[in-house]
Amino acid sequence: MLLTEVDAGLIALEFLMAEWNISDEDRQWFVIVNSRPIGQSWYVVELAVAGLPDRWYIQVYDTGACDPDYTFISPIRGLEGYTDLKDLPYLVAEVLVSERNTR
Repeated sequence: MLLTEVDAGLIALEFLMAEWNISDEDRQWFVIVNSRPIGQSWYVVELAVAGLPDRWYIQVYDTGACDPDYTFISPIRGLEGYTDLKDLPYLVAEVLVSERNTR
């Protein structure tokens, strides 16, 4: 493989930050939970907002490209979990609410 697990994690994080136009300041809330190779040509990277159960799973190919059809999984749906977001920056909370409402 051309990429390391760390490289794939950073590429996936950059992809998600660009997807949602997350500022450098708000980026600190996002963490790489796991990055693992699948076969010989791609990785699955798990991203999260620190301390919350929501997860993004992004495929990163050994070319450095990300599959735009990432997976979002959360045990919380819609606005039922909005109270757990009150301490987050506005945009980070809005991303989570949007993802929880659409997945």
